[in-house]
Amino acid sequence: MAPSVDRQGYWGRPTSTLDWCEENYVVSFYIAEFWNTVSNLIMIIPPICGAIRTFRDGLEFRYICSFIGLTAVGIGSWCFHMTLLYEMQLLDELPMIYSTCVFVYCLYECFKQEKTISFFLIALLLFFSISVTVVYLQWKEPVFHQVMYGALVACLVIRSIFIVTWVYPWLRPLCYTSLGIFMLGFLLWNIDNIFCDSLRASRQTLPSGVGVVMTQFHAWWHIFTGLGSYLHILLSLQIRATYLKYRPKVKFLCGVWPMLHVEPQKSS
Repeated sequence: MAPSVDRQGYWGRPTSTLDWCEENYVVSFYIAEFWNTVSNLIMIIPPICGAIRTFRDGLEFRYICSFIGLTAVGIGSWCFHMTLLYEMQLLDELPMIYSTCVFVYCLYECFKQEKTISFFLIALLLFFSISVTVVYLQWKEPVFHQVMYGALVACLVIRSIFIVTWVYPWLRPLCYTSLGIFMLGFLLWNIDNIFCDSLRASRQTLPSGVGVVMTQFHAWWHIFTGLGSYLHILLSLQIRATYLKYRPKVKFLCGVWPMLHVEPQKSS
């Protein structure tokens, strides 16, 4: 993590159990980690558009919750990196658990009849979420949260690979693109943690714009994991829509950003 040589700003001394590699209050007096904050926009704006599109298509509420969950993570992460306060850290980390539980439910229930609800899986995921929350509030160890989050992601990876290997192999490109982008973000997150001193030294010698792009790896973690998570929701939606015999089509907003438009099955 970051050395304790940072400036003081609007939100005072950090109270969070984590302080990342970006120097505090360098860009703005009001934002502790500027680039780590604004990079969360990718987890806020596109999922809101996805939720609206999903609602208009009349799809199941669980997928609207998936997009809203990703937005909640982005907002929580924005607040955390803006303030570096412990309460805001929880607003970032706990929604990561809750939203991923929604992802797990969607992916593991994708081959059920429409409007069916698995109360057992809901109860299991609620128990997991509550247990993680209670333990983490008492035992303020970030590694515990990271391991629990990693376990949920592993469940998604295993299930996704199974589906695109044995059920819908034509969805492999979307699945592996989502996974690859997410893992690239995870790699950069680790580099940012392990080589923080070297990255900070590099930022002192590089031009400011170049330094941001080449060394702010935690911000890139937000961008890549936000995009990877968004693509995972599209994958989950595409699997579900295909099973229900709808006609899913990927459309690009402004010719750039992928969105899934689902049309009902044509009546025969």
